Amino acid sequence: MNTKKSKVVSVVAQKHFKFLGFALGKNGSGMYIRTHRDAPLAKAKKKLKELTKRSQGRNARQVMEKVKIYIRGWMGYFYVADMKRILQSWNEWLRRRMRMYIWKQWKKPRTKIQNLRKLGVPEWQAYQWGNTRLSYWRVAGSAILNRSITNEKLARAGYYDFPAQYERLRQVHLNG
Repeated sequence: MNTKKSKVVSVVAQKHFKFLGFALGKNGSGMYIRTHRDAPLAKAKKKLKELTKRSQGRNARQVMEKVKIYIRGWMGYFYVADMKRILQSWNEWLRRRMRMYIWKQWKKPRTKIQNLRKLGVPEWQAYQWGNTRLSYWRVAGSAILNRSITNEKLARAGYYDFPAQYERLRQVHLNG
């Protein structure tokens, strides 16, 4: 028997109780299941970061597909935990990572300008942003990319909206 893994603790002691990546929480309406703070969330975010690295040289659609496969498996295991807010923040973060990935793939200022123009950005703004010296991450969070590479365009390209899928999974499996 492993003494590090085997012990008796209060299940509501947040810092000490962890079972298969889960912990129990307590709020005004009672007890609930959540992911443990340490391992599962940190590992998943690290893996997502690895899957969306800018230096892969893959098509953005391929990257989105790999992320989709990973997230679906991860959520299949952790859907019983309450993590709606966490997944919403991850969704925003991951969309920004995908915009950054796309921006990096455009490489040269000329290509950036052409692609921004195709996405409906006025010529003067496309020129200004295509020649910017801001980092990829800063540009990915800018209003110009949020308006040109919209959430709808990302979804059409294959982006997986996992908070919506999480809600569906929870309703199907927990309600009936």
